[in-house]
Parts: sequence; C-alpha cells; structure tokens
Amino acid sequence: MRIAITAIALVVAIVFIAGTVAAENKYIGTKTCAMCHKAKDKGEAFVIWQKSAHAGAFKTLQTDAAKKVAKDKGLTVAPDQAPECLKCHVTGGAAADVKEGVTCEACHGAASGYKTLHTKAENKAKAVDAGLITGDAAMKTCVTCHNSESPTFKGFKPAEMWAKIVHKTPKK
Repeated sequence: MRIAITAIALVVAIVFIAGTVAAENKYIGTKTCAMCHKAKDKGEAFVIWQKSAHAGAFKTLQTDAAKKVAKDKGLTVAPDQAPECLKCHVTGGAAADVKEGVTCEACHGAASGYKTLHTKAENKAKAVDAGLITGDAAMKTCVTCHNSESPTFKGFKPAEMWAKIVHKTPKK
C-alpha cells in the first residue's frame, strides 16, 4: 500500500514538474522553427504552415469582414487589438510580441525549452518532458479555437482539417 501511494505521489510530482516546465517556456517564433523545418527531411512543416490559413490568421483580423464581426460583437477596439480575437489569431494571444498568426507553437507548445532537444529521435521523450506537444495531443489543441465561441464558427471536422496541415517527418 505504501509503495502504491509513493508511486502515485511520484507520478503526480512528475506531471506537475513537466507542466511547470512547459508553462515556463517562451515563444521563439517561426524564424527559429523555419531554420530546420523548411527542409524536405523535416517534412517541410514551415512551408506547409506558410501556405495555410494559420499563417494569415492575424492579417485576417485587419480585414473589413473582421471589423464588421468585431463591431457586431460590440468590441470597442479593432479586432487586431482585441484580446477576444487575438487569443485565437495569434500564438501567445494579446501578449505576443510578434503577430505571426497561428504558428507552430500554437499546436506544439512554446519552444524555448525543447527547441534543441527535438532534433534527434533519441531526445524525443526529453523534448516532450520539456514542453513539446506531439501527435493526438497537438491535434486536440485545434478545438481551443475552432469551437462555437468563435463568431464565424460553422462546424469543425478535425480529420479533414488536419489533412490540410499535416507535416510528418519522413522516415529515414
């Protein structure tokens, strides 16, 4: 019984520490990610992102259509300045230094803690412990923005949308 309680306490401590580490990570921006993730052997993730609606998410807030939505919602500031809009149109939300749209780190987590770890397969577990979000967990982040709270929400088909942005690293 004592061993089971100790094991549970250890698991809780590890989860808490890993969550704290990830929470302390800082956003590094697409230029840093692009250095490696433009390459074919890295799945051309940056190239895929550049062609996606995510890359232009912040610019969308500067359109007349977005201004109309903001006005209809009763916002008193422009949508590209409204925290209610920025939380989904900019990685890091209203506090973001650079308005790059919805970047790699929106799905994979703020990268300062794992950027040098995730480049080698043998370090993947360390990268995850340092805040890297992968696989199904990354896909589940979609619904934090693609949901009925969005004034332009028209439903969301995760598998269909995922197919548009998938960027697997080719096997060697």
